[in-house]
Amino acid sequence: MTGSDFVDRERELEALERRYASDQAELYVLYGRRRVGKTELLRTFCQGKPHIFYVADLGTETSTLAEFTRQVSEFAHGDPELLGPFPSWDAALTYVARLAADKRLVLVLDEFTYLIRTNRAVPSIVQRLWDTRLRQTRIMLVLCGSYVGLMEKHVLGYDAPLFGRRTAQWQLQPLRFPDAIRLLPGLGAVDRVRAYAILGGVPLYLRQFDLRLSLLDNVEQRILTLGSFLYDEPRFLLLQELGDPSRHFSILKAIAAGRTRQNEIAQAAGLAATSVPFYLDTLRALGLIEREVPATEAQPHKSKRGSYRILDHFFRFWFRFVFPHHSLLERGEVERVRRLVAEQLDQFTGDAFEVICREHVWSLHHAGVLGFAPRVVGSWWDRNDQIGIVAIGDAEVLLGECKWSARPVGTNVLDNLQNKAQVFNRSLAVRERRPARYALFSRAGFTPALQQRAEAEGLLLIDLASIVG
Repeated sequence: MTGSDFVDRERELEALERRYASDQAELYVLYGRRRVGKTELLRTFCQGKPHIFYVADLGTETSTLAEFTRQVSEFAHGDPELLGPFPSWDAALTYVARLAADKRLVLVLDEFTYLIRTNRAVPSIVQRLWDTRLRQTRIMLVLCGSYVGLMEKHVLGYDAPLFGRRTAQWQLQPLRFPDAIRLLPGLGAVDRVRAYAILGGVPLYLRQFDLRLSLLDNVEQRILTLGSFLYDEPRFLLLQELGDPSRHFSILKAIAAGRTRQNEIAQAAGLAATSVPFYLDTLRALGLIEREVPATEAQPHKSKRGSYRILDHFFRFWFRFVFPHHSLLERGEVERVRRLVAEQLDQFTGDAFEVICREHVWSLHHAGVLGFAPRVVGSWWDRNDQIGIVAIGDAEVLLGECKWSARPVGTNVLDNLQNKAQVFNRSLAVRERRPARYALFSRAGFTPALQQRAEAEGLLLIDLASIVG
C-alpha cells in the first residue's frame, strides 16, 4: 500500500491513534458510503498493533461466527482451527473480553451492517457485553459500516441500543477536490477538473485511470468498455445493497438527466408520486443523493423548494452516459457513446465545477480572503432566477457565479449577477438583508474590462489556477 492511497487521511488516522493511546476501553464508530476507503484506513491503523480484523459478509449467523472464531483463534493461539466455533455472539465477545483484560487489543468488526442483517439483535448484544464486560477491559472496539442509514439507526441513533456508548465516531467522506487531484499528477488543470467530475473523490476510482492516456481514452477503456472495473460498478454496488434496485436505477437516471424535483423524478422514472419518497430516502441513506434547498431557507427540512442531486460524481456520470446507453455498449458500439461523452463533457463538468467552487469558498474563508465567516454556503433559486454560489454570514453575504467556459468571463456576467442579486435581496425579510460582495469563478480567466471593474468594486475574481493550486 503506497502513501498516495491515503491522501488527506491524516486527520482520520490521528483521531484513531488518539483513542488507541488512551489505553482505556474505546468504542469507535467509523462509517461512510462503500468504496470510500474505510477498510484501507483501518488496516493502515492496525499495522503494528495487536488486532483482530473481522470483515463480515452476507452469510448465515453460523458461518459468520465460524469465521470470526477462526480470526480469534489465529490471534490468540496462532492456529485458526484450535478453537471450536463460538455458539453465539455473547460467547464470542466474552472470549475477546478476556483477551483484552490486561493488554491493549484492537477489534475491528468491519461491515457491521451485514452482522445486523444476519441477526438484528447484534447491536443489543454488543451493548450488553459493553456494559457488563468490555468497558472494564483495554479493548478498542471499532464498528465499521457502509450503509450510512443503518449505522445511524442501529448504532448512532437516539433509539439505538448502542446510543451513548460510543467514545468517538467519524463519517469518512470521499476526498475533496484539492486532495483528489493529488492522485492525478501530470494532468493539466482543465483535465483535472474534468477527471474529478467523472470519477469524484473515491480513491479506488481515481486510481483506475492510466495517466499516460488521454482523458477520453481513459473514459473509453476504463468505463465504457465491457469487462472494465468501472463499467458495471454502480450496478454491482446497488445490487449488493438493495437486491432489486430497478426503481432506484430509474430515479438515479432521472436525476442525472436533470430531473431534480420530486414530481419531475416520479414522472421521468415512471413511478407513482406517492412511492418516490421511499426510494429517495433509501438512496439518501446510502449516501448517494442529497436534497438541496436554497441557502436562505431557515428550516431546510420543511422547505417545499427542495431538489435532489447525485452526490457521487462517478454515479452521476454513469447514470448519465453508461446506464442509458447500456444496450449500445453491450453491442460494442463504444465509439458512438464516446462521441456523446466528448460532445457533452464540458456541460457535464460545469455542474461539478460549481460544487468545486462552493468548496473553494471555505478555503477563501480559511485563507482570510473572504472577509467574513460563512454560516452556510450553497446556492439560491426561485422560479425564474438562480445564483450558483451564496455564502451567508452574520452581517454579510457573498454572491457568486461559476463559468466553465473556454472564453474569459466578461462584465456581462457581473451585470447579470448584480441584477439577480436585487431579486435575491427582495426575496428576503428586511431583517435578513445584508450587504453583498460578489465573486466570479472562471475556467478561462477574465476580460480586461472585468478586471478593471473588479479593482474598483472589490470584486473577487477566482481563476482555475487559484482553485487547482
